[in-house]
Amino acid sequence: MPSFSNEVKTEVLKSITDKDKRYACLYGMLLCCKSIPDGRISFNTESEELPRLFCRLIKSVFSHEIAVTVESFKKKNGTPMFQVSIHSNEHTAMILDKYKINTSDPRLELYNIANNSLSTFLAGAFLISGSVSDPYKEYHLEFSLCSQGLAEDIRALLLEMDVHGRIIDRKGMKILYIKNSENIEDTLTFIGASQSTIALMKVKIYKDMCNKANRMANCDTANIDKAVAAAARQIEDINTIKKLGGFHKLSPELKEVCELRLENTEMTLKEIGELLSKPIGRSGVARRFSKIAETAKQLREQNNG
Repeated sequence: MPSFSNEVKTEVLKSITDKDKRYACLYGMLLCCKSIPDGRISFNTESEELPRLFCRLIKSVFSHEIAVTVESFKKKNGTPMFQVSIHSNEHTAMILDKYKINTSDPRLELYNIANNSLSTFLAGAFLISGSVSDPYKEYHLEFSLCSQGLAEDIRALLLEMDVHGRIIDRKGMKILYIKNSENIEDTLTFIGASQSTIALMKVKIYKDMCNKANRMANCDTANIDKAVAAAARQIEDINTIKKLGGFHKLSPELKEVCELRLENTEMTLKEIGELLSKPIGRSGVARRFSKIAETAKQLREQNNG
């Protein structure tokens, strides 16, 4: 069964379709290769699709015929792996020169990234150096990077999104990690893994509700699953309305119920109704969320159109 991290990478891989952004994506992949300080371009991956994407990006960005070697092997535990390499010193030098990558001190150079391509750059960086833990176990996303300067550059990039990361040393690498679940959700959405964001959000709501139910000694799993799915849909609808610029058009009553849901992911409709400035019953809250769902649906249709 694929790990959550691999599922995220599979989703990110499918999101990289824009020709104009391939240059930035390849830059992110190259810059975060662990072999860069040795003046080589090489990386290992469990994904069958990642080597194919790398070859497509190389072919798209460079008009020259650059040979990419893909070799398969197995880890000690039997997990299939792929090693992707460019062996030609001439081709490696050509690639590093085009992106102006200093192998002795790789740093993020923003002139390599168009304003609308930051997300694709970070997606490429994550595909090569990133991982994210199973949210049922812990909330943890990290980038394993070869230099302190590069780790600080990517941390600064994340900070512009109000995502806070920390840097530690581990086995000669600089690990930029994020522990806050909302920051992880923002990062996954930014790099094109919105479905994984929703999956993480569902796990978080499930855990919050289970903890609450356990404290009450009444953990009804079936009801929790139903409530989790409903709360996740509601939060997704609210975030969609905010993202597509429709939040300010909502009535004060709908805005209030939106804010309460975002602040209290584990609450039932009845509990939300009791917190409103003018308390209402469960059915009244349900009707408000129906209006929110309809608004989100209309905005999605307009956006897709």
